[in-house]
Amino acid sequence: MVSFAMYNAVICRYHEIATKGNNRSHFERTMLENLRRILRVQLPDLRYRKIRGRIWMEFADRRDFTVEELKLVQKELQLRALGIENFSPAIVTEPDMEAIESRLKAAAAELLVDLIEQANAEKRTLRFRFRARRSDKNFPLKSQEIEIKLTSLLGGIYGRENLKLDLNDTADLTIGVEVREELSILWLETFAAPGGLPVSSNDRALALLSGGIDSPVACYLTMKRGSPVDYIGFHSEPYTPPETVEKVQGIADYLNTFQQSGRLYMINLVEMQKLIRDNCNPRLRTVLYRRLMFRIAEKIARRRKIKALLTGESLGQVASQTLENMNTIDRAVDMLVLRPLCGQDKLETIRIAEKIGTFELSKVQVPDSCTVFAPDNPATRVTVAEAEKEESKIPGYWEMIETLAEQALNGDKA
Repeated sequence: MVSFAMYNAVICRYHEIATKGNNRSHFERTMLENLRRILRVQLPDLRYRKIRGRIWMEFADRRDFTVEELKLVQKELQLRALGIENFSPAIVTEPDMEAIESRLKAAAAELLVDLIEQANAEKRTLRFRFRARRSDKNFPLKSQEIEIKLTSLLGGIYGRENLKLDLNDTADLTIGVEVREELSILWLETFAAPGGLPVSSNDRALALLSGGIDSPVACYLTMKRGSPVDYIGFHSEPYTPPETVEKVQGIADYLNTFQQSGRLYMINLVEMQKLIRDNCNPRLRTVLYRRLMFRIAEKIARRRKIKALLTGESLGQVASQTLENMNTIDRAVDMLVLRPLCGQDKLETIRIAEKIGTFELSKVQVPDSCTVFAPDNPATRVTVAEAEKEESKIPGYWEMIETLAEQALNGDKA
């Protein structure tokens, strides 16, 4: 955790973007815009620029960050900076050893003392190393010479009884130094970020968003692969309470903090569910509900030029999620269906939900559409032919799908 002020920049590093070849500039521009969106309300004076494969954040007047500002940046980047691999609060100074040594001594006095005390309390010696890079080939010292000089400096100040050089990844502290023609950079802390690709660098998906744990996590993982997400939610008033809609809306609002706002379409399925209840084999209801939802979602997606549907389904988790049933559900539409959670178990999904902040929203118990008229013994192996036979018994089936999709697209209350 960032604990002291004297940093005047934050250096963001990305990994996967760097492999994108001719499309790299598109991903970098998108990443810059996303970082601005994440922090522009809290830190409107922050400036962003791309320098040699990294993104820098600094204030317009190049002042130091306060501790509170650094903690805010750390929190937001670790949670919402999709596409960033890691980042470091940094000290930017002049490109000469005297300036580097001066800033290092001041920073070490703030950070190292606490780390040494902690190591001593654990009856061990703090292990540290330097990693230096010299892009200015006219600089009088080579990279290894910079590391040796700075290691000697800290060793002389704090003593061998308190510091031990460790050149391996087992070091407690890795201090980075980079010397360029116009400036030098020093950092003592590096924090992990979500990684992946910047959201909005890929085509949009339409998520079937429920109030459960799974679908919000699926939305997040899809955003992490660069695709922004719109949402379609279903309710069954008066059989489901108003809180069903409010819960889905709240989850969509929270997910939109990870991206430029996605649109939510809410649809009341109750009349169609009554027709399925009254005309179809009860054991097939769950699969028929899902095929209905997919068809409405496909109508909306095609009208909005959205490329794929997205669900939180995981293979084998519930009755509708057997391979046979998932195939039958997919065959209701002629569109790509993404299932990011397909190979995960529930505990893995819960851990992600807790990490990204959706778990507390999802765990509130509110009935959803799938529970309305739910069968006691749902079929686990429904064929396409069986589903189509049951759907042929529903009067006005296709017309009602079209009507519900149109109502949602027009913003009418369904």
